[in-house]
Amino acid sequence: MEARVEVKKVDSQGRIILPADWRESEMGEHREVYVIKGKGYLKIIPKRKVDLTKYFDKVDLNIEAIGDWKDFERKIYGVGK
Repeated sequence: MEARVEVKKVDSQGRIILPADWRESEMGEHREVYVIKGKGYLKIIPKRKVDLTKYFDKVDLNIEAIGDWKDFERKIYGVGK
């Protein structure tokens, strides 16, 4: 989607209507956004769930397998040496 500028009216309670095509393509089923306030502007970013599992195989923890979770935590955090 290319960037476009649209003029929107703000109602007496400060609400605006987000464009339907943007809501469908950027928000999907989620109905929350981050509102970033800056001097002279607001930035609206859709809140999405991030799938971190796609990064699991890319992190090398220098171990073969996790057998005992408590032992794993002690090694990673350096606790109980």
